Amino acid sequence: MPFTGTYARSIDDKLRIAIPKPIRAKLGESRDAFLYMAPGTDGCVSIYTENEFARLAEQLATVSPAAEQSRAFSRLFYGQAQQIQLDRQSRIRIPSELAQWARLERDAILVGVRDHLELWDRQRWEEYRTKLRPRYDEIAAAAFRREG
Repeated sequence: MPFTGTYARSIDDKLRIAIPKPIRAKLGESRDAFLYMAPGTDGCVSIYTENEFARLAEQLATVSPAAEQSRAFSRLFYGQAQQIQLDRQSRIRIPSELAQWARLERDAILVGVRDHLELWDRQRWEEYRTKLRPRYDEIAAAAFRREG
């Protein structure tokens, strides 16, 4: 079941955020398993289930390790990725390096993006969304265009 929705969250002084109930429900049995937090694109932090993180690793393994971009991405992504787990209050702790990466402070937005979650600084998310909203139809058409 894909992750969907946008949730306003507060980050506490210990860099923890509560995971909303609809997301916890989608985590299901994997709720007790580990999650992986890693640098995302466009200035966010990405959060993956164990299965999706493994699937991403398999997908990256199909790219030649001799390719410069592949090596660079793997180093930056996996070198900063961290294993995390929900605590008893259904919170996760954001590693400080990743909080700095995404400029996360107090107000954040958690976004469901199909196979993963993204954690954004609230102001950064609003700027991103405002910038792209007028181009929604164009972006949708490009997203569904088949290469070939």
